Parts: sequence; structure tokens; C-alpha cells
Amino acid sequence: MTVSNPDTRPYRPCVGVMLVNQDGLIFAGQRNDRPAHEPPAWQMPQGGIDDGEAPEAAALRELWEETGVEADKVTIETQTQDWLPYDLPHDLSLKLWKGKYRGQKQLWFLMRFNGTDSDINIETEVPEFSEWCWMAPDKLIESIVPFKRNLYGKVLGEFGPKL
Repeated sequence: MTVSNPDTRPYRPCVGVMLVNQDGLIFAGQRNDRPAHEPPAWQMPQGGIDDGEAPEAAALRELWEETGVEADKVTIETQTQDWLPYDLPHDLSLKLWKGKYRGQKQLWFLMRFNGTDSDINIETEVPEFSEWCWMAPDKLIESIVPFKRNLYGKVLGEFGPKL
């Protein structure tokens, strides 16, 4: 009989932003770090919470760092009721963050975009996306990496009525 060792590493505290335009479409960026032989990997803005930083402040910072969208161009409508964890594929979890985390636990924020497309600039100081688009909610889940699909389904489940 084989006994599996459960991964007891912690989750990295993180935030995510579902940026929605006036038409109910969701901002998605194509990650620029995907190998050329792999299919495109789209995602919503997300990132870690700095020490001492409030989650809402982290969400606004990450939005700006990844999309160039300033806080005055969004309205925060709600956030997820709880932290939503996801596990990275094991080999990837050993490479990222020096192997310290098994995945991330995220608090998600639904933000209404009040600007224009010209307010979005993914050519940031440290670009994470090679391109971006407004995506229909029903296309979002099928367009992201498989290990995040369950998480995105939960986020859409909570935010869907407000889109």
C-alpha cells in the first residue's frame, strides 16, 4: 500500500481583480511567460500582498502594475466572501517562490471599469501580459490554464449576478 504525503506547504496570500467594463465583459491578459509550444494562457490581474498591505490596496496596486489602470478609473463593487485557494501543478510549485508555497489563496475584487480602452496600458514597468482583450464570462474559463479553472468558476459564481 502506498501512502501519499499531503502537501503541507502554506498558500501564498494573494489578490485577484475581475475588471469588468460597462458591457459586462471581463479584462483578460495573455501571459507573456508561456513557452511558444504551449497554448496561450489568459488570466485576470492578480498578485501577492506585500507585508502590512491591506488586500484592497494590493488589488488596486496589482491592477495598476499589470494594466496601467489608475484607481480613479474603477469602482470596487464587491469582494469574494472568503479566500479562495488553488494548488499549482507540483513541478511548477517547486520552481516559483523558491518552492515555499503549494499555491495561492486569493481574495478577489470585482471592479467596474469607468475609463476607456486608451486608459489600459500593458506596457508597464514589468510587463506580465503580451496582449489583452475584453472577454465574455462564458469564454473566460475555457481560455485559462486548466489548474485555475475551478478557481475562476468560483469567482464567476460569486460575481456573476453583478456582471
